[in-house]
Amino acid sequence: MRVLIAPDKFSGTLTAVEAAEAIATGWARQAPDDVLDLAPMADGGPGFVDVLHAALGGELLAVTVEAPHGERVPATILAVDDVAYVESAQAVGLHLVEGGVEFASSNGVGELVLAAVEAGATTVVVGLGGSGTNDGGAGVLAALGARSDGILDSGAIALDTVTTVDLAPARERLAGVTLVAATDIDIPLTGLFGTTKSFGAQKGIPEEQVAEVDGWLEAFAAATDRRTSLDKGAGAAGGIGYALLALGATRQPGIALVAEHVRLAERARKADLVITGEGAFDFSSRSGKVPYGVAEVAADALRPCVALAGQVLVGAREMRALGIESAYSLVDLVGEERAFGDPSGALSDLAARVARTWSR
Repeated sequence: MRVLIAPDKFSGTLTAVEAAEAIATGWARQAPDDVLDLAPMADGGPGFVDVLHAALGGELLAVTVEAPHGERVPATILAVDDVAYVESAQAVGLHLVEGGVEFASSNGVGELVLAAVEAGATTVVVGLGGSGTNDGGAGVLAALGARSDGILDSGAIALDTVTTVDLAPARERLAGVTLVAATDIDIPLTGLFGTTKSFGAQKGIPEEQVAEVDGWLEAFAAATDRRTSLDKGAGAAGGIGYALLALGATRQPGIALVAEHVRLAERARKADLVITGEGAFDFSSRSGKVPYGVAEVAADALRPCVALAGQVLVGAREMRALGIESAYSLVDLVGEERAFGDPSGALSDLAARVARTWSR
């Protein structure tokens, strides 16, 4: 039996590569004769560069960029011929923001794009996801040279000073460069389904402040490019998607881009079973996340797909709507303490348990 193992990261515990290896270890313990094909995945968020480097090779370029509150942090650019891949979470990830998200700026992502261009890239693919910022990408625009009558580089709280934004200098700086926004979600910038309403709480924005912060982004969009703020993916990474789209970027779901580069469809057709997974499997997975993307590829190949997750937060009906035959919870099997204390060993144990059911 051939098994394709294509998980995302388990946030805070395992990278996608580590998760794939842990699943393979447990599966092989239970079903040693099965042929295992490991295809770690990413959706544009943390792990995007590592997964693509494993698939494509290329050169890793080390840079330092501005973190959300002004300190300098290391980041990596993957250069493959004249294409550069960068990961927004390396510059503005949730792990870099400790409170005060309203003051957190996305400047560092703009710096990453500039560094990629200066390294000779004519196409820059920006992986979006896992950000701790919520400034509508204003910091990105500032770093790339956009001008305003207000303050663009001091987080969402300063956006109420903005009434006009001139994107021409940023566009001139990127002349001849193709931008691609590889998004992990397809939500707009503002409104009931926008970035603040959807992910503000995760980033530490109190419920009573959500409407106010969303209003700041509404005003910023009105001063910049209102129509683009409604586009799919504009709300990705706290609105960094919006900034890139306003500069002329094309949008591609991150999971689709990664799936293409790792030849996921071809590998799924050769498998008898596809396994995916992530830290928390919930209904938001439908908005561009890895499990849904992998399940779609498996369905096209007429192969069953099962998910292993830290937590499973959907019922059977929702699960099947996402294209997953069965989903298995790490916390339910081993308890929360071991799931976080020994994530690799716990995931291996879960994989061995699942192999009893699914392996021939």
